[in-house]
Amino acid sequence: MPSVILKAHYDGEHIVLDEPFVLPPNAPLAVTVLSTATLENGSERAEWAALSAQSLARAYGDDEPEYTVADLRP
Repeated sequence: MPSVILKAHYDGEHIVLDEPFVLPPNAPLAVTVLSTATLENGSERAEWAALSAQSLARAYGDDEPEYTVADLRP
């Protein structure tokens, strides 16, 4: 069976899938517990987006020379 990511929640007694999905008996699972605060305010996602933007700005800054097709090597 290929790996798949499923959304789920803990109801106080069991882990419950948010959408139906057929799992064979004794299927191996990996469970990751996410921070409720991270999910509610999206701060982690915003931090990753900011880091990505900073990296792109460094790679494609204003002082980056304009390359032409002649600069490409075969």
